Amino acid sequence: MTERATIPPLDVGLLVMPNASLLTLGSIVDPMRVANRHLGHRAYRWRILSDDGAPVPLTCGVHLPVDAALADAADPPPEVLAVLAGYGARDMARGRIVPALRRAARGARLIVAVDSGSWLLAAAGLMQGRRATTHWEDLEDFAARHPEVDLVPDRYVMDGRLLSAGGAGPAQDMMLTLIEARHGPALAMEVAGTFILTRRPPSESQRLAIAAGARSGGDPRVAAAIARMEGRLDTPEPVAETARAVGLSLRRLQALFSREIGMAPKDYALELRLQAARRLVADSHAPLSEIALRCGFSAQSALSRAYRARFGEPPSALRRR
Repeated sequence: MTERATIPPLDVGLLVMPNASLLTLGSIVDPMRVANRHLGHRAYRWRILSDDGAPVPLTCGVHLPVDAALADAADPPPEVLAVLAGYGARDMARGRIVPALRRAARGARLIVAVDSGSWLLAAAGLMQGRRATTHWEDLEDFAARHPEVDLVPDRYVMDGRLLSAGGAGPAQDMMLTLIEARHGPALAMEVAGTFILTRRPPSESQRLAIAAGARSGGDPRVAAAIARMEGRLDTPEPVAETARAVGLSLRRLQALFSREIGMAPKDYALELRLQAARRLVADSHAPLSEIALRCGFSAQSALSRAYRARFGEPPSALRRR
């Protein structure tokens, strides 16, 4: 596309929720900033919004200044309304924010959820019947809470005017796709080159991408084994069965894990389950007995023993804090 300067500017409203990540915000804003730099004019304009117009506390401890409250963003409405959220988004998806989101979304050509922002868009009824994703840690809970959404574990999803990305990395790829659609592949390549990014396909599983990145250039069968472990947290299988499933002998899988991960596959699988349990203890209201079963432990007592051995305290201590 040669007539870059003839495309009207795109107005973007970024609703940033408390405990969102600064990296996630950058994954949306910086591709637009760099696109403007390469184009030589403001093809992308954005406003930072919060629920009440006050600065937003981010996970890194920074309080992010904002341009306006969400309720004030409807005049004029942004062409793109993006919701960025992180920890605690499920509990924030209630009260005045829900009708305010509905109003703000009426005039938007595109509605975007990044990381845990899907919780808020779904609560506002803006994802019903749509294909979407959310952060991989929330996939199971989100699917149970919102069966009306066609939830998939992809990195990012584009369904009509609804876009959703599982986290900061997928959001960068999603923004490059948006830039390419508006200005052509050459500009998208220039923006990716500025950040030295390698684009990944949208339909790639979030968990498989994480596993594949465990060791750059590593054996793909290790990545496949990790992805298999991730998908069976509630029903862990013997390591020998995992090895057979990825086409390896038990000894060969153990040797590859030792070389590439620095742990035995059995220990790594347990670590995945314990980290999942720790997230659920900290970020959900689920009973510990339920968390134990969801993370592959036969009972709450079994979870408590393994948890104490790994983290030096019972899960109840973390929940009290």
